[in-house]
Amino acid sequence: MNKHHYVAIMAGGIGSRFWPMSRTNYPKQFLDILGTGKTLIQQTFDRYKHLVPEENIYVVTSAEYVDLVKQQLETIPHENIVAEPSRKNTAPCVAYISFKIAQKDPKALMMVAPADHLVLDINAFVATATKALDFVDNINALVTIGIKPTYPNTGYGYIQHDAPEVTPGVYKVKTFTEKPNLELAKTFLSSGDFLWNAGIFTWKVKTIIDSFEKFLPEMYEVFHAEESKFNTPEEKEAIDRIYPQCTNISIDFGIMEKADNVYVIPASFEWSDLGTWNSAWENMEKDYFQNAVVGNYVMVYDTKNTMVHVPDNKLVLLQGLEGYIVVDTKDVLLICQKDKEQEIKEYVAEIKRNKGDRFL
Repeated sequence: MNKHHYVAIMAGGIGSRFWPMSRTNYPKQFLDILGTGKTLIQQTFDRYKHLVPEENIYVVTSAEYVDLVKQQLETIPHENIVAEPSRKNTAPCVAYISFKIAQKDPKALMMVAPADHLVLDINAFVATATKALDFVDNINALVTIGIKPTYPNTGYGYIQHDAPEVTPGVYKVKTFTEKPNLELAKTFLSSGDFLWNAGIFTWKVKTIIDSFEKFLPEMYEVFHAEESKFNTPEEKEAIDRIYPQCTNISIDFGIMEKADNVYVIPASFEWSDLGTWNSAWENMEKDYFQNAVVGNYVMVYDTKNTMVHVPDNKLVLLQGLEGYIVVDTKDVLLICQKDKEQEIKEYVAEIKRNKGDRFL
């Protein structure tokens, strides 16, 4: 493994579309959503141990989740848990970890990835990630991994690439499209030159910092002004000054969609961003009637195509459901049609307005 290769795992989100299991004080990246015996962040950390030295894996999370990270990743050094004082989307998160690693190792290459993705074929993933690291080692490029779409998903962003390869398995990116409607998604699928955007990025830290200077100069300036404080006892005070000055913007919108040195590597490994209950259902074992069940005492009758996630100590009997999500926790019961799952985020916002934060 190369000592100049790093991974930053982004683990600060609240996963509102996985409500009511995912809560503000215990979000989905710290849950075993699929009933595998490991939480999503544990699976992600284990996956990247195959790629870079373990001491080069950082977790960027909200300050309120630092203790959860320590509990679930027992071997990670304390200094590798990077705490954001507030949620400002992914661009400030990437800027923070990039400046921090650059201060430690100016020659660093870095991969940035969410904590809540599911990847089933580790060997295929490592091969693709290694190709990305090798590519950016020789060129000042911003690389993203694209997943070959298998159906017209409207919950993913799409990447269109040029036809000729710039090097085997690597293509220049033409366009990014955020979450298209169904008809547009079908067109993308049939065209053959669109990929799902996995949100897994690779670059030299110097290249991404230069990109901040070009496309998000105000954000660049506030980090640059305090960069000497990173990896010192003064870092926390510096970050507390920096974050209120940062725009709430994603790295995709702030940089990736504007830069002209963006490349994509198509990957064929099984992948899901596990953004919704439907995506969990797609990746779970199912019975003959396509029901996916987590819970020791669940009985289903005349029920098809349904996602059930309930406590192991509760008897749950379901009859006559088709195409539903059923999630039971100690204080919330959710019963929702699967094709309405994109509205769960709206329901959570309405609960906050009408019932306060108690159930969030």
